[in-house]
Amino acid sequence: MKYDLLKQNIQKNVTLSDAELENICTYFQPLQIQKKEFLLTQGSVCKFEGFVIDGCFRIFTIDKKGNENTLYFASNDWWLMDIDSFMNQKSSDLNIQALEESTLLLISREDKLALYETVPVVEKLFRIMSQKAIVAWQRRLISNHCQTAKERYFQFTTTYPNIVSKLTDKQVASYLGITHEFLSKLNHYGLKVHRFGCQT
Repeated sequence: MKYDLLKQNIQKNVTLSDAELENICTYFQPLQIQKKEFLLTQGSVCKFEGFVIDGCFRIFTIDKKGNENTLYFASNDWWLMDIDSFMNQKSSDLNIQALEESTLLLISREDKLALYETVPVVEKLFRIMSQKAIVAWQRRLISNHCQTAKERYFQFTTTYPNIVSKLTDKQVASYLGITHEFLSKLNHYGLKVHRFGCQT
């Protein structure tokens, strides 16, 4: 059962036989991680590509002043990794932390390369996924440059309500690149969405 979501995600991008899907799944190892536990820390090498089955993660950096800057969040049916560190086996600039008890499927760099050999269409799968990730980053950059903080906040909370419900105001502010105080002002003026099950 734990591989069903992965199979559905793959089938959104490429057409594979049941046998090929089962073969792909054998390369992924399940992992459970506790709330606030780190999957990756700055300075270490990213040795995995992960697919989130259940839970939520925050991917962020810490600058020289100790400020946290959130790049993105990953919840159910999302992929997460540090692609630079993973592909080039260099020290990571990212931290990946669980915001709640979570379950993932992980594939190592070695197994991913082996998978390319045994199921060649997988290379097409990850190419399509990479293209989608680039599109998402481009949209994020455009949003940061062309939208006001209010517009970015409204877009984030309406596009990802299930993720927002798991975040603190501080984490949302870090993602939007604004101060916690400014976010409080946005909330005060009625832009705050109702957060069922909000965790701190």
